Amino acid sequence: MMLRRIDKDQPETFAFSKSNLSWAKKQILKYPKDRQQSAVIPLLYRAQEQEGWISKPAIEFIAKMLKMAPIRVYEVASFYFMFHLSPVGKKAHIQVCGTTPCMLRGSEKLIEICKQRISKHQKEPCSKGKLSWEEVECIGACSNSPVVQVGSDYYEDLSEESFSHLLDELMEGYPEPGSQKKRFSSEPEGFFNSSKVKIEENRNASVKLFLKTSLREKNK
Repeated sequence: MMLRRIDKDQPETFAFSKSNLSWAKKQILKYPKDRQQSAVIPLLYRAQEQEGWISKPAIEFIAKMLKMAPIRVYEVASFYFMFHLSPVGKKAHIQVCGTTPCMLRGSEKLIEICKQRISKHQKEPCSKGKLSWEEVECIGACSNSPVVQVGSDYYEDLSEESFSHLLDELMEGYPEPGSQKKRFSSEPEGFFNSSKVKIEENRNASVKLFLKTSLREKNK
């Protein structure tokens, strides 16, 4: 197990935004009074969504909310690799799946693009501080490999060209997730051209959810 430590440079304070604080309190109430420390993972994840990473003040703030010793919150944050203990790209942190199916479909070339365009080192923000990257284990989208994850969004069926284009879009805005070949789901390419199956939707469910929530939240 890799030893993970919090960053040497820390902000002085942390506090949830008004809306996130309200959300956090509602999450805590979902658990019995003697089990409310179970809310530690969702609270940590919301803190990371707000700040981009998990700082020492954030750990202490959440520990106080849940009446936990800070070291217990730190144990959770340092155990799960989805939590970043140092600052990552302010605009996007790109997680490139490097497990066998994605590797066979070209993920190594995506990693090389990350090294050339973002940083030679994983989790190190680019010179402008907007993007960072890391190689991760399977994220469960093997049928649409190679795939990268940015926050809660998946970008699938990538090529060297479409991935480079995705990096350009991430620098400027919030590109639409899903298949970059415009597949409906994970059906064989060209399936709906030869099938009599009627498609009631012109977008898959993950894209609909993104358009309904992500853009709305990011444009507030």
